[in-house]
Amino acid sequence: MGSHSTNAPIRLAILEADTPIPPIRAKYQSYGVVFTHMFRRACASFSHPVSLESQLSLSFHDVVRDSTAYPDLESIDAVLITGSKYDAFDGDEWILRLTEFTKRCLNSGRIRVIGVCFGHQIIGRALGAKLGRNPRGWEVSVVEHELTDEGKRIFGMEKMSIHQMHRDAVLSAPAGVAQLARTDVCATQAMYVPGQLISVQGHPEFTEEMVRELLNARKSSGIITDDIYHDGVNRVANKQDGVEVAQAFLRFLHG
Repeated sequence: MGSHSTNAPIRLAILEADTPIPPIRAKYQSYGVVFTHMFRRACASFSHPVSLESQLSLSFHDVVRDSTAYPDLESIDAVLITGSKYDAFDGDEWILRLTEFTKRCLNSGRIRVIGVCFGHQIIGRALGAKLGRNPRGWEVSVVEHELTDEGKRIFGMEKMSIHQMHRDAVLSAPAGVAQLARTDVCATQAMYVPGQLISVQGHPEFTEEMVRELLNARKSSGIITDDIYHDGVNRVANKQDGVEVAQAFLRFLHG
């Protein structure tokens, strides 16, 4: 990795594609901090716990409001693209800029790319996949995923459950990408190319508390129906594997 020591923490740039809703922002300030907490929980949960600081050197970049926020590729080893309320298939200038930056990272031969929800879709767009509204509708709260054989190997489990909060999706799998997971609602739940990319449609960074706040906000604003809301609330406290997915991200980064 250039002059970067292989024993040093991975320099991970978190590309913030949105600002949390007020109740989450009051506690965490930004999605960069939300992901910091996710990785800290993952590091502490290994069979031999490690410190976050020994694994990652994190930086946050608001790519929605600041077109100059992008890191120089020579200063990083990897990027993580967060979720967002925006549509990854839109033509907004900042989304086009993010897609092009993602292409540069993917084509660099060195920068590893992680995508979560919107970020998963941006990776799909950068690779030429079709994106759009999922004709099967919303997927919310804790959802069980069927894993492929490769998915079982990468995530270290037979089945995976993580929080969801989306109705957009990667509608066609990009060529040359391994599919890791699917659900009845969304066939492309996780993508992987060794040493290049890993992405999930769900939200390993979300906690029960966060998803309750999101469900309440989206019901109040009329974005989701009462039926979707109540279905989500009924599953929001179910066991979920966000920490294990974050550990898979760490293995990917250090592999």
